[in-house]
Amino acid sequence: MSADRPPAYCDNALDRAAERRDDVAWLAEQKARKDAVFILLAGDRPVVAIDGEALRIRHGAGLAKSLGASEETMLLGLERAEEGTRPVFCAQVSAAVEEIEADIEAASSSALKLIDLRSLAMQGTLPDGDTGLLAQARSLSHWHATHRFCSRCGHETTMAQAGYRRDCPACSAPHFPRTDPVVIMLIAEGDMALLGRPHRLAEGVYTTLAGFMEPGETIEQAVRREVKEEAGVAVGPVRLLANQPWPFPASLMLGCEGEAASREIRLGDDELEDCRWFAREEVRQMLEGRHPGGLRVPPPISIAHWLIRRWVHDGAPSATD
Repeated sequence: MSADRPPAYCDNALDRAAERRDDVAWLAEQKARKDAVFILLAGDRPVVAIDGEALRIRHGAGLAKSLGASEETMLLGLERAEEGTRPVFCAQVSAAVEEIEADIEAASSSALKLIDLRSLAMQGTLPDGDTGLLAQARSLSHWHATHRFCSRCGHETTMAQAGYRRDCPACSAPHFPRTDPVVIMLIAEGDMALLGRPHRLAEGVYTTLAGFMEPGETIEQAVRREVKEEAGVAVGPVRLLANQPWPFPASLMLGCEGEAASREIRLGDDELEDCRWFAREEVRQMLEGRHPGGLRVPPPISIAHWLIRRWVHDGAPSATD
């Protein structure tokens, strides 16, 4: 990525300690450490401590216990601390919202609040690296919540490898967390960019096209297929530029640029309510919030914004296979 601010959720400096995940004794020692910290989630929303204008997502074992943290505690990894490294875990809590969103202590100025990941990223108030850590925690936690039963025999599964596997005691099938790859692409021809409006977007927002990859498909093939299906535009050379973890619930956005091989737009499926070619200067106006028609692009937390900004500032794509 360029020197410009990268999209949200990309910065995660944890040592995931994958080689220690089968060491049950070591994991117990790490969990019992006084400096161990816990990322706590209530459903899809992290528990955030508010200290004045500062936000904290790391909590101690005492708070985790008081909020009813699940026994299925997952190790996210090890992070640098003042003295060496400390373990970072995540867990779901069972406490009700009103129990969570209260003063931590009567004598404390801190309070707890549930704030969704998108809002936290949009606010930009968390320290560097914290949104990446939350993306890891949220994606992993969501997988456990939705894969409690074996897809082979239907028996209830148990957590293994510090949260990176679930095992079936009935048929011995192992199950691993999944990440869904999504191609997201800035398609251009010269000084014109292809942007569309999915039905879910706020009024006036136009963005790059995107879609899930299919089995047996390369990134380049997925880009060409999705653009053809959604907009009827043929695409030639394609290049992968960047990628972004997207924890809604657990995708990897593969940011690409591609050169259009045709210009006629024919909306094919129901993904888009509108799709247009925009001149570079018009996209610049949308990016800078000064478009005369009030049109705009997605917020900076997304890789779509990064792709659009890059195209506006760096010139037309020069993609090659």
